[in-house]
Amino acid sequence: MSFDFKRMMKFENNVGEKEKKYRLYGGAALLLISVFTAEIALLLVGLGLVATGYSGWCPVYSGLNKNTNDVVGS
Repeated sequence: MSFDFKRMMKFENNVGEKEKKYRLYGGAALLLISVFTAEIALLLVGLGLVATGYSGWCPVYSGLNKNTNDVVGS
């Protein structure tokens, strides 16, 4: 499995609905924890999870050509 940087720049939905929820809830929890513990690393990871959960696009998944989006009828 190789990482393709050119494929990483394609902005197409590659995160499924179930995973979006997990990313949003997990990211929100990490953001909340980072506020109380003042951990910058937790803040950055939480922001990344919330951003990918909200947008439905993960650059790492694009680079690895992975797709968890369940497209019906394709």
